[in-house]
Amino acid sequence: MVGTEVSTVRRILVEGIDEVSVESVSTPDAGAGEVRVRSTVVGICGSDIHAAHGRHPFIDLPFRPGHEVVGVVDATGDGADASLLGKRVVVEPNLACGQCTQCRAGRYNICAELAVFGCQTPGGLTDAFTIAEDRVIPLADELDDRHAALIEPLATPVHAVRRAAGLVGGLDAKRVVVFGAGPIGLFVLLAARRAGAIVVVADLLDSKRARAERLGAVGSFDPTTSDAVTAAKDALGGPADVVIDCVARESSVAQAVDIVDKGGAVLIVGVAAGSTPVPLDLIQDREIILAGCLMYVRSDVQEAIDMLTEGVVPIDEFVTAEYPLERAAEAFAASTDPEHVKVLITVGDRP
Repeated sequence: MVGTEVSTVRRILVEGIDEVSVESVSTPDAGAGEVRVRSTVVGICGSDIHAAHGRHPFIDLPFRPGHEVVGVVDATGDGADASLLGKRVVVEPNLACGQCTQCRAGRYNICAELAVFGCQTPGGLTDAFTIAEDRVIPLADELDDRHAALIEPLATPVHAVRRAAGLVGGLDAKRVVVFGAGPIGLFVLLAARRAGAIVVVADLLDSKRARAERLGAVGSFDPTTSDAVTAAKDALGGPADVVIDCVARESSVAQAVDIVDKGGAVLIVGVAAGSTPVPLDLIQDREIILAGCLMYVRSDVQEAIDMLTEGVVPIDEFVTAEYPLERAAEAFAASTDPEHVKVLITVGDRP
């Protein structure tokens, strides 16, 4: 192994939304085919918050988060590419088997044995971690670490928009409704607009709807009002060709079915807290396509990098708070505030 050594590193342990602590663990060594990465910036994902509340169906407490992570390779294991040493990288956290039917078809985002770094395994919210060499992507100098920390959360919306386009024959000039104006919904808005769609966004909060309109939505509406379906169609100029649901609640799915055109598509991107009833009678009668969406593949990551490099993403609309690693508990608490979009944690020298 090539690199420098420090005996221990800090790592964040989440046992509950009010139980976020810093633990000290031995500095990991890069094994065969692995690199060691010194974290620099880590984003807190909505999935992290759901998990911290005990509401994520696929992440158990306690967990050690950090799947939205940027850092610098400071050691390489046997057989790993030594030229990565000193390179800034972003992690692609999908940990796939590479052997199942979906992996062989290039759809490793739905691997039969999928695990996610920072969800089912300890993640990057630490001073240093090890990961397989093929899970890191070198970064160009054009993207600073704050922008690069948005690559991972942007990749899922990019994948969602590609999937939606495939369901309805492209999105150019198509009418799209996005449920939810959190980071995923807002990124979906940007990616859908880039694909040529006309987009309206639904959210409970005035401030979030205003942000969506600043980012290019032609309109927005409060989904809790009695005339929400009419408001959505009026803003679009007709029923939606696609509804992309980043909320995934019974109410949002039912409303999506009423907003989408006959023969249209409803794509579920949000993670439901559990089993969710859907109006199958209307889905069948109107020939509506109901589809799911999970994570992304490398081509989606590359498009996310392109969008950030091209300046499509105004970072100040997304990064609304930053905390150092030792204040991770405060960062998690801040992330529960619906007025925040993306909270980042910076990892530097120990205080």
